Order: sequence, then C-alpha cells, then structure tokens
Amino acid sequence: MARRPRLLPAVGTARNLLAASLDGLLVDPAAAPPHLPLVLVACSGGPDSLALAAVAVHLARTGRCRVGVVVVDHGLQPGSASAAEQAADAARELGLAPVEVHRVSVDREGMGPEAAARSARYAALDEAAARLGAVAVLLGHTLDDQAEQVLLGLARGSGTRSLAGMPARRGLYIRPFLELRRAETEAICAFYGLDPWHDPTNLDPAFARSRVRVEVLPFLEEQLGPGIAQALARTAAILGQDADLLEQLSAEAYASLRRADGDGAVLLPEDGLRGLPAALRQRVLALAALELGAFQPSFERLRAAESLLERKGSAGPVQLGGKVSVYRQVRGRAVLRGEPSYGNLVLSTNGTNNGPGVKQLRRPTQE
Repeated sequence: MARRPRLLPAVGTARNLLAASLDGLLVDPAAAPPHLPLVLVACSGGPDSLALAAVAVHLARTGRCRVGVVVVDHGLQPGSASAAEQAADAARELGLAPVEVHRVSVDREGMGPEAAARSARYAALDEAAARLGAVAVLLGHTLDDQAEQVLLGLARGSGTRSLAGMPARRGLYIRPFLELRRAETEAICAFYGLDPWHDPTNLDPAFARSRVRVEVLPFLEEQLGPGIAQALARTAAILGQDADLLEQLSAEAYASLRRADGDGAVLLPEDGLRGLPAALRQRVLALAALELGAFQPSFERLRAAESLLERKGSAGPVQLGGKVSVYRQVRGRAVLRGEPSYGNLVLSTNGTNNGPGVKQLRRPTQE
C-alpha cells in the first residue's frame, strides 16, 4: 500500500489560518445542511492566490462549504488572457467550482494604474459574489504584502488607518494568509504540483511597490537584521486596533455634533470641535467632508480647517477637496435663509451653500 505523502507544515498552517478566518461561515458536515455556503477565491494564478485555492480545496472536500474561483483579467499585459485561462484551468483541476474568468476594462482617468486596476478588479469581484450568492471572497495577500503596504504608507506620510495596512476582514473580503510568508505560499504550490504565474510587474522598478519588494525590504533586512517584515506586519496589527477605536469614537462624536441646515450643508459647533482631542477633531471634519462627497482630505487641508477655530484672520473658505469647502459662519450672517448660526463651522459643496457670502468671508473679520 502506497504511503500518503507527509503533509507540508506550511499546508497545515495555511489550512488552520483559512478555517479560523471563516469562523462562523462554515457549516458542520455532520449536520447535513441542505445547502452549503459558497466561498470564492480571487485567483490571479500567482503563487499566493493559487496556494489559497489549493488549500481551500480541503474545506470543500470535508463538506464545510463549496469553493469557487474568480479570475480577473485586467488586460494590461501581453498574454494576460492566456495567464487567466491557465489560472482557471488550474482551479478546475483542483476540483473547484464554479470557476469564472472576468475580463475588465481598466479606466485610468483620475487615478494611477495600480488604483485603477484595483477598482476594476473589486467591481468584478463584487458582481460575481452578489450574483453567485457567496458568503465570502478570499484574497491571497501575505505577511510580505502587509509589510510592503506599511512601508508605502510610511513613505507617503500617511495616518493610522493607512499604516494599519490591509485588514484581515472587511465586509465579504477576507485575507486568511496575512500571517503566512510569501515563501510558504510558493512551497505550498510546489507541494501540490502547481505551476504559478509570476506577474512581471512585481519586479518592474517603475512601480513603487516593486521597488519596496525587490530593493527596500531586502536592504532593511540586511542592515537591521532579519524579522523586519514580521515587525512591520505586527505594527500594522497594533495600529489596526488603534484605528478601529479612533474611528468608532470619531463616528460617535460626529453623530453628536452634526447638524444639517436643510439645504445640504453640514454644521459643526465650534465649541464642540474645540473640546475634542486633535485626533478626533480631524476625523470629525473628515467625516463631514466625506459625507458631502469629498475624497479623504489631506492632513494639511484638515489642519487648515482646524485653524478656523482659532478665530484669527480669515473666516474661510478652506477647500477640502472634491468640491467641498468649510468656512466659519460670522456673527449675524445666516446660513442660507435660516437663523443666524454664529459659532459653527459650515461644510458645503462649492456653489451650493456659500455663494456671494463666501467672497465676503474671505476678508479678515472682527469678532
């Protein structure tokens, strides 16, 4: 009788990570449920996502869920269609179903190539998950990807949420392998006899992420010693908890302070804003801007908005981006046709709520 090959330790670890990440979504096969939940793997054909698909087979074979695969072809490189079909074929050979290939059009207007591709990819995954009734979509990001994300955030001078990296779970999307190294996913592919596709852009120095992967992280490991990637991922985990708490507190503060004027503007009492710690005050201002359709305001724009609370010089407006501005309502001047609202910061979309009065508010005022 032929002996079964010994299970690779990385496979066992990956199975445990995957099962833990899906806690509450899997079923007990002994219960013989009438319908098994469907879990989708977003698979590019690269080592990480292909290893994730291979490990997910175990869940399907043990009757805890059904596992399907969605391959997104961005069409940005020669041969991408062939690579997508190879990834789909590999998933079918593993016994997964359904397996779909989605070819998307990447619209780069207003964003960089990576962001545009990501937007198109998630739109395709959202559509597939909704149509197929999936309970989760699995993404193959690893600890190494998380470390790279933190370094990129540091380079941009980003805040807590950005430095927290990629969340292990957000809505339908789950990243089971954030504690697994990239070398381990490659070993898993070898264990299963899989031949993953290697995206050439991962080594292209034209992309900042590629430079971090190929040059920066190895340099830091060489100069500071091993364990840098793990330390960066640990930092992301700690900051993720901090960011969650700050976002909860700022949402509560915003809900307690926010007033609407009836014509689309948001009013925030100056005294209430001054009473908040800076970390919450800036987040409250950002939440108001986001509600009105702005992009996430920069730290510099938020600090400029905060300066209005000092009542020195101009009462505004300060542009927060996305055609949203904020100004301080001066004494005796009504917001639109309502009652005078001295003592508030007013956030509105440009041209909606700050017409002729804004020109007057540009001048320094005496309070």
